[in-house]
Amino acid sequence: MPNYLRYFIPDATVFITIVTYNRNPILVENIELLRKSLKSVRQEYKIIAGCVMQDHIHMIIKPKNINELPQIITSIKYGFSKALPKPENLPDSSIKRKEKGIWQRRYYDHIIRDEKDFHKHLDYIHYNSYKHYNIAPKDWEFSSFNNFVREGLYEQNWLNIEDKYEITDMDLE
Repeated sequence: MPNYLRYFIPDATVFITIVTYNRNPILVENIELLRKSLKSVRQEYKIIAGCVMQDHIHMIIKPKNINELPQIITSIKYGFSKALPKPENLPDSSIKRKEKGIWQRRYYDHIIRDEKDFHKHLDYIHYNSYKHYNIAPKDWEFSSFNNFVREGLYEQNWLNIEDKYEITDMDLE
């Protein structure tokens, strides 16, 4: 089994991706449950930006204590999973680990290095609805995009052809 290294830099802002098991498209249909799960551990972190897709979540968060990032992710996953039934045909390895087969075991994280890196990941989050469903960011209701428009950080019709080609170079899933 690979030995993943996580870098915990005090006061860091983190881009994370959490993906469902076998990319099962269950998140949007259970959006209220997911929101409840995210809120249940909100005292431990601040959500700066996010996008919920059918089978994965992207967020930029600011944990109060960066060393607790794994526990934050575990709490989010657990809060969502506990209310859902176990899928059928779970592999023995999942059963041994007492997993419900709702989420992939791992998650992706990336420490935001500077303002340029922050904006690159922010664009990626808001580009996701177009990437996966060909839906303009302004029309995807499960995203922080319109909050950023209200704050004046994006134009309502952001994501022109030039933007799209710059963003597609990123693969964060």
